[in-house]
Amino acid sequence: MAAKRSGAQSKRSHRKKTDAPPRSEPPLSLERIVATAVELLDAQGVDGLTMRQLADRLGSGVMSLYWHVDNKEGVFDLALDAVLEYRGPPQIVEAQDWRTAIIHMLEDWRGSMLRHPWSASLLPSRTLGPNILGRLELLSKTLSGAGVTDADMNVAIWSLWNYVMGATITRASFDRSDDDMDAAQQRLTSLSAHYPTIERTRLLLDNDWDGVFRNGLDFLLDGFAPRPGGVGAPR
Repeated sequence: MAAKRSGAQSKRSHRKKTDAPPRSEPPLSLERIVATAVELLDAQGVDGLTMRQLADRLGSGVMSLYWHVDNKEGVFDLALDAVLEYRGPPQIVEAQDWRTAIIHMLEDWRGSMLRHPWSASLLPSRTLGPNILGRLELLSKTLSGAGVTDADMNVAIWSLWNYVMGATITRASFDRSDDDMDAAQQRLTSLSAHYPTIERTRLLLDNDWDGVFRNGLDFLLDGFAPRPGGVGAPR
């Protein structure tokens, strides 16, 4: 009997050593929730994010999410702030060339929103988180160092905000094939007597989105260039 018991114990011991434990999801954390929410928003957009879908993707129960976030609105705020974090090189931000610093900040901002198109629709209506506020503070500080006065600062900031938002939404919304653009230009050519300038410049064929953004930004920043006497952006 002792030998039999010993053999049974040996078999049980062998099973414990060789049977792989069931795989489980990593522990639920705020970081995982936010990262997974961003993945869900990227895949399905704002309407595709529900607490149930988020919990399913995390492999957890819905109620477990509420230990980390208050509600779905809070998830939106956290996801938006996460994708708009600015990790610009300090040497660019602190450079004497204020235009280089601002261009880098705004191109990074636009690039972040194009990678996550849902962010542009959320940003105007959400609570501004620390990453977004940090961007605005850094932008304001750079403009101030360039000579833009406090009296003109809000005009400068909102002008740049509107430019970035408009450029991002326009780029994300346009989904035209080469054939579509050619057809539009041909129609414009047939109406050139009414629209001679935009027909001549071939406006409807221009799809250099990055170039247009960059060159348009130069036009805008020209208005912020310091004038003699240290005065900032002109009124």
